Amino acid sequence: MSGVSLQCGDCGTLFKSVAEAQEHAEVTSHANFSESTEAVLNLVCTACGKPCRSKTESDLHTKRTGHTEFTDKTAEGVKPISLEVPKAKADDDEDMAAVGDDSGTGQHEEMVVPEVDQNLLSELETMGFSKARAIRALHFSGNASLEAAVNWVVEHESDPDIDETPMVPASAKKGEAPRASLTPEEIKMKQLELRERARKKKEAEERQREREREKERIRIGKELLEAKRIEEDNERKRIIALRKAEKAEEQRAREKIRQKLEEDKAERRRKLGLPAEDPASPKPSAPVVEEKKSSFLPVRPATKAERMRECLRTLKQTHKDDEAKVKTAFNTLLTYAKNVATNPNEEKFRKIRLSNAAFQDRIGKLQGGIEFLEHCGFEKIEGGEFLYLPREKVDIAVLNTAGTELNNAIKNPFFGVL
Repeated sequence: MSGVSLQCGDCGTLFKSVAEAQEHAEVTSHANFSESTEAVLNLVCTACGKPCRSKTESDLHTKRTGHTEFTDKTAEGVKPISLEVPKAKADDDEDMAAVGDDSGTGQHEEMVVPEVDQNLLSELETMGFSKARAIRALHFSGNASLEAAVNWVVEHESDPDIDETPMVPASAKKGEAPRASLTPEEIKMKQLELRERARKKKEAEERQREREREKERIRIGKELLEAKRIEEDNERKRIIALRKAEKAEEQRAREKIRQKLEEDKAERRRKLGLPAEDPASPKPSAPVVEEKKSSFLPVRPATKAERMRECLRTLKQTHKDDEAKVKTAFNTLLTYAKNVATNPNEEKFRKIRLSNAAFQDRIGKLQGGIEFLEHCGFEKIEGGEFLYLPREKVDIAVLNTAGTELNNAIKNPFFGVL
């Protein structure tokens, strides 16, 4: 019994015609096909009319839709399958007879280049396609049209044998009758259409890539901003901790000085033969009376120069054990005041980042340093991140006073000792 279907030896799929098998081979690259006496099922759903070609397909349809009734029309279309290349109806009998003769003799057929529409071939060559590629495109697109051949080339451009001339048996039917050729204007329009289609596809891909790159840039930017914020928070916490430690150290130093003074006072009383002072004894009321008397006197407010001098004295007394650090702080403050006084219009001299490591090491960590700059006119801005001296608040006289106090503190070896 002759076969009524073709079966793929790689995946087991049944096909009703050689054309379907060829299409399956192009899509899957399967090449192992054999004749089968099993007919391709034609089960038609009575509810919606959907045809199913196998029991598995009908079961899936039932599972998805709930339709269970199918009409078996397999026998209506079952006929022996022909393994020859499809023929035109007018020459079917003649070609079938020729094939029968050839198969009967058992001779090996000669392979030749398939005949294609010469007009379409010329037009494809005019458009820049090689002859082998043009013949292959016309042959596999069935000599349908110039557009069909061009579409076939676009779809199979990556095939490894795209530029190999196809070969068919010599007994195969020649190509269809030549079709009307395109005019030069139509060829030009086809070329422009193909280029425009390729350009739009490329632009769409480039836009998609640009969107992906933009998303990546936004993600990286957010991560950098978050990392910067965390770093700044940690820096602020570190500065606050340092200041608390400095205040605690200052408090301990003052307590030591007070104890030292008490010891010196007790030693002097001992040398003079005076009895030791009783800590529990009440203090004399004389200072209280003096305080009341002084309360009636006008209090002269401290001048800016005195406040600056007090800041410098506090800075030196707090760090009297590190003379080099104190001298560096005084020179740095003098440089800040001199730069602003000399170049009042330069913003870079009137703006200081508090978190700067060099600034913190020289001035920011030292008690009285930032306060001295505030007496010069600097103000904290942006949440305490910068010290800034507005141009309209630059007072040359105040800056000159600051320079004088700093020069005195630097040159006087006894500054801040008493």
